[in-house]
Amino acid sequence: MNMEFDEIRPYHDEELPQIFEELIADPAFRQVATAVFPEVPFEALAQKMRSCKTKLEFQKAFCYVILRKFAKDTTLGVTLDRTALSDKESAYTYISNHRDIILDSGFLSVELIDQGIDTVEIAIGDNLLIYPWIKKFVRVNKSFIVQRALTMRQMLESSARMSRYMHHTIKDKNQSIWIAQREGRAKDSNDRTQESVLKMLAMGGEGDIIDRLTEMNIAPLAISYEYDPCDYLKAQEFQLKRDIPDYKKTQADDLKNMQTGLFGFKGYVHFQVSPCINEELAKLDHSLPKPELFSQISALIDRKIHANYRIYPGNYIAHDCLSGTKSFSTHYTAEEKQRFLKYIDQQLDRIELANKDVPFLREKILLMYANPLTNYLVAKTETPK
Repeated sequence: MNMEFDEIRPYHDEELPQIFEELIADPAFRQVATAVFPEVPFEALAQKMRSCKTKLEFQKAFCYVILRKFAKDTTLGVTLDRTALSDKESAYTYISNHRDIILDSGFLSVELIDQGIDTVEIAIGDNLLIYPWIKKFVRVNKSFIVQRALTMRQMLESSARMSRYMHHTIKDKNQSIWIAQREGRAKDSNDRTQESVLKMLAMGGEGDIIDRLTEMNIAPLAISYEYDPCDYLKAQEFQLKRDIPDYKKTQADDLKNMQTGLFGFKGYVHFQVSPCINEELAKLDHSLPKPELFSQISALIDRKIHANYRIYPGNYIAHDCLSGTKSFSTHYTAEEKQRFLKYIDQQLDRIELANKDVPFLREKILLMYANPLTNYLVAKTETPK
C-alpha cells in the first residue's frame, strides 16, 4: 500500500472502526454531535457510526442528513446541473469558484448522491482543522489535507505530493475531486483561477503540462448563491485591511465565517457543471512557454465558470446601484429592488466597527453581488437571456 499519502489522504475504509472509537471518546466531538442531533441519544449515534463500513455509508448516514437540513433551513432550494458530463462513471476534478467554506463541497456531494453519483473527495486547508476531532472528521468525510503554513521548500514538496495524490485519485481510484480555484474565498466575488492551483495540478502525472492537466479531467463548476450570509463579514474585513496595514484574520474569525456561512440565509443555490476541458486543452500549442500556457488555461477555466453563473435579481440591482443607471431594470421588479436594498441595509447594521465607513462598506457589498454579472456578461459576449 502506498504510504506516501498517509499524512494527507482520507482514511481507508478499513481504518474507520478505530477512528470512530477515537471520535466517540472525544468529549468535544460528543458535544457537537449532540448539538447537531439533539433528539438522538449519543449512544445511538455512536452505534450508527460503528455500523458504517465505508466513508460513503458514513456520509449518507450523517453528513447527507445534516446538509439536507441546512439546505432546507437556510436556502430556497439547492440544484445541480451536470448534464454537460454525460458520463456518470468517470472521475472528474471539479474546479469551482469558492463562496462558502463548508457548503460548496457539501451541497455538491448531497446533490451528486441524489443523482446516483459518487461523492467527491475534498481539498481542505489545514488552517480550518482547528480541533483534533475536526481533522479526523473531515478525513472520514473524504477530505484530503492541503498544508498551508510551510516554508518555501516544504511548500514545494507538499504541493508535489498533493498533486501526485490527486492524479492517483482520479486515475487509479476513479474517484472525483472538488478543489477551489484559489486559496480562500474571493472576498469581492470576482472569481479568478489562481495559476498556482494549476501549477500544483501539473506537478504530478506523466508527459508535458497539457498531458498532465488532461489526465485530471478538469470540469469547471460555477456556484451561485443568491445571498452570501458572509457578505457583511467580508466587507468588514475589507475595511480592517484598509485601516490596519498588517491586519490578519484570527482562528475565531474563521470559526465565525464557518458558522455564519452554515446558518445564514442563502436564497437559491445553484451548481452548474461545464463540459470537461480536455478537448480545449488538446487545441493548445504544447510548445508555448509555461507562463503563457498556465495563463491561457486559467483564463479558459474562468470563462467557463463565469458563463455558467446563475444570475439573480440582486446581481442586476447591485450592478445598477453601482453604475447609477437602470441598465438592467427589466430584470427585476420595484419590489425585488426594495427587498434587496433592505437586505443590504440589514447586513450593514451587523458590522461592528468603531469607525464604521458605511459608504465604503455598502460599495464593497454591492460589488460582491455585481461582479458575477460583470464577469458573466464578458464571458457570454451576447446579452443574457
